Amino acid sequence: MQLGTFSVSLAVKDLQASKTFYEKFGFSVFAGEATENWLILKNGEHTIGLFEGMFEKNTLTFNPGWDSNAGKLDAFTDVRDLQRLVKAEGVELIAEADETTTGPASFVAVDPDGNPILVDQHV
Repeated sequence: MQLGTFSVSLAVKDLQASKTFYEKFGFSVFAGEATENWLILKNGEHTIGLFEGMFEKNTLTFNPGWDSNAGKLDAFTDVRDLQRLVKAEGVELIAEADETTTGPASFVAVDPDGNPILVDQHV
């Protein structure tokens, strides 16, 4: 099962304070829009998302169809196929992708410790 590129989406209280903090660890802005309260930062192959007011909890995020630089992959497992696979394994989802669609979609599961897992396809 190929889930795509991985990042941690952090639920931050102050976007600018968090950006400044993570820059001290060598991260720099890669994508996002501060005026919309979100930024994606990278340090080499490590990626974190800073989201002010968008998530209740820090979230493990997988992006099918993207490489580690948000470049579209030629071949990947569609989010709807991944959703069917995890549901077949007995995983309960708290949000599901519409399986009648194509293109961008997402689903969300929660691990046994309450950590949200977002599988978010943008292509």
